[in-house]
Amino acid sequence: MICKLCMFIKAINAPKCHFKQLRQANRMRDLQGIDASLLKELKLCCAKETKLLPRESGLKLMESTSTEDRNGVSAKSRDTRVEDLWSLTNFFGYSTQTFVLSVSLLDRFLTIMKVQPKHLPCIGVCCLHIAAKMLEEEGNISPTHELIRISQSKFTVSDLGRMEKIISEKLSVEPKALTALTFLHLYYTAFTSMASQRVEIPSIVRLEVQLKACLCRLVFSKAKPSVLALALIAHEIEALKSITLSKIVQQFQRHLKISESMLLQWKELVAKCMAAYYSSECVKPDHRKLVWIVSRRTAQSLQGTHFRVPLLPTIPEGSWNETESDDSCEDISSGEDSPCGSPGSDGEGSFFPTSFLKCRK
Repeated sequence: MICKLCMFIKAINAPKCHFKQLRQANRMRDLQGIDASLLKELKLCCAKETKLLPRESGLKLMESTSTEDRNGVSAKSRDTRVEDLWSLTNFFGYSTQTFVLSVSLLDRFLTIMKVQPKHLPCIGVCCLHIAAKMLEEEGNISPTHELIRISQSKFTVSDLGRMEKIISEKLSVEPKALTALTFLHLYYTAFTSMASQRVEIPSIVRLEVQLKACLCRLVFSKAKPSVLALALIAHEIEALKSITLSKIVQQFQRHLKISESMLLQWKELVAKCMAAYYSSECVKPDHRKLVWIVSRRTAQSLQGTHFRVPLLPTIPEGSWNETESDDSCEDISSGEDSPCGSPGSDGEGSFFPTSFLKCRK
């Protein structure tokens, strides 16, 4: 009887110690849940990400700059330029990684240098070209002169070359740059390996599109890449109402030391951005059509060929022979009154890239 009483007293005093051991055991199970090598890579990336963030003082300066100010770049001007980069990325078939890196380079450069708005187009196109040369296959990189013409910028190839040198020197561009897309892919790899096949996982394509939409707003340049990527995933998981995936998010928060308040702050901003992006009023940069600025002569020529078939000279019956055939062709090809004009006149014939002309046909 006395022994049973002693055991009962010990059992009453034991719960605190027992619960502590249970918590430690749960933590060990969490560590085993995420692949060790993947977790190590995530922590290494988190240690490096602060070095690649845009300067905070520069971001605040852009936010306070008016669009009418000719001595500084405003947040609106920056956002418009990023949307243009997204359109150019789609036009040339560049990857999401190229676009995200170009935005990272642009923000970092704008926050450390005093830039006039008139130089912003050159800087933006240059950042895209640098990113493309780092990440795209050589055969997929657009020539500089074509990139300038499609972007309808007024600077020259030599201007682009000089600006590229300045940006590369100021930013110390690395071949394997760390961006929010890096974290997004690492998180997604973990989710696919940890969640069962029955659990619905957000689409990586949809997440990438949402990331690009967020990067078109300057406010998201303030977020750490690791936090922004996790906020995007958490926002999608909230819509799916998956308890399993929510627990995985909590594991990442604990291991990478991302507070609940910080994640909630950026998740709310992501939700607002997505509500605006998916609204019917939004003119999405990835669906935007390129607007061509051409001379009056080119416009008249294009209008004529678009709506009517050019008239050919009448061939008289009964007088056909090879000599006349050759002469007729020669007259047509060299005629100055041809609706299409001469291919090289005013430098207009080569304005549209070969790929665009093929698509038009």
